[in-house]
Parts: sequence; structure tokens; C-alpha cells
Amino acid sequence: MDYQADKNLLENKTILVTGAGDGIGRQAALTFAQHGATVILLGKTVKKLEAVYDEIEALNAPTPAIIPLDMNGATVEHYKDMADTIDNQFGKLDGLLNNASQLGVLGPFHQIDEKSYDKVMQVNVKAQAFITSALLPVMKKAEQASIIFTSSSVGVKGRAYWAEYAISKFATEGMMQTLADEFENTTIRTNCINPGATRTGMRAKAFPGENAEILKTPEDIMPLYLYLMGKDSVAENGKTFNAQPK
Repeated sequence: MDYQADKNLLENKTILVTGAGDGIGRQAALTFAQHGATVILLGKTVKKLEAVYDEIEALNAPTPAIIPLDMNGATVEHYKDMADTIDNQFGKLDGLLNNASQLGVLGPFHQIDEKSYDKVMQVNVKAQAFITSALLPVMKKAEQASIIFTSSSVGVKGRAYWAEYAISKFATEGMMQTLADEFENTTIRTNCINPGATRTGMRAKAFPGENAEILKTPEDIMPLYLYLMGKDSVAENGKTFNAQPK
């Protein structure tokens, strides 16, 4: 996307990023901070979150916050407590990037493993539904709030051997559309981003023989993330945006 974000686009905004320890989540957190946001870093590996925290501090950006939470084991109560903490500390939440995802196991449909399937559904679907649900009251306090879900091309058209991940991403699309319809003509907008083939650890796991050097980096696709978090996208709702349109 050819979008030039104003340096202060996200000034005075508080944005929560899930899966903020590496990959697209890390880059989104850094990019939001560079444009003035106070970023809340959520992830399961404290060491990775602390590294991103230090990177943001080095930018002289607003001081971030860290929420260590494993979405595979978190409960609805964890998310409610987290929402209360954010409400008490910041008074509002302007943005939520639901970025954390599990790839699961790629393989024939008749060999779907129950444990792997459950973990993918837990992190990609259930956790994202309940974290979003818990945060909605805090997001209603923002002047304009943006929720972004992370989709995939296999969430629009299923692909052989990708059952676990594809099913979860079709659910993600449905969740986004439901929320967008429910909050149409309000101060909360909801959209999806399909990052496309991006140089991340998850991509390397899915395509181990691929030459990663030819792929876009997470930094390359950040203009779309900035657009959907900032004021220029207030009219966008219920859409799936491709970060790398063909």
C-alpha cells in the first residue's frame, strides 16, 4: 500500500499488539511507537517482549507496557482482568491488533491431530474472541477505535493440507465481519489484514524450502497497518485488506 503516514499519526493513542515478541507483531509495535503510540506488548515470551520494549525505549517513543500472557492457556478471567488494568492505567484503548497466531500442523485432512487442532483454535479463534470481547468496553471510551484481525489467503479460499490454519482463518474473517456489522456507525471499526507472504518464522516453518530473501519483510507491509490504526481509515469497516495485492 502506498500510504505515507504522518509522523504523529498515532500520538496520544494506546494500542495493544498480541504476539508482539517477534515477526509482524514486533514490527507493528515498533512502527506504532515510532508514530507516537503508547504500545502494550502482549506475548508469551517475556525475554522477547523485553527486547521489543528496549527497542521502543531506544526510539525515544512513549514508554510501552508489557503483558506476559500465553493465549493457549489464558482464561476469560485473565482477559477481563487485563482489560480492567488497561482501563485503570490508560483510561481508554484506541487500537487492538490481533496478530498472534498458531500455524498448527500441515497435512492431509484425515490426519488432523486433535491436540494441534485444539491449540490452533484456542489461539487463533477462541482467545481472540474473548480478548476482543473483554476490551470492547475500554475501546468504547476512545474517540475512534480500530480493531484489526490477522487473516490469510487460506482464510478466503481453502487450500489442501492446510485444514487447521485455514479453518481458523475462515473463523477469523467471520468474527471480523460480525463485529463490524454489530458496531457499524459507531466509534469502533473492525477490519482484517492479510499480510501475504512475509519473511517471518511462521512462514519459514510453512515453506522451509523457500528463499526468504525474495519475500517482503514485516517492515515493508507496515503502511497498511498504520493506515488502519490511524484517522485516515475511520470510514473503513468490515473489510479484508491485502498487504500485498497481486
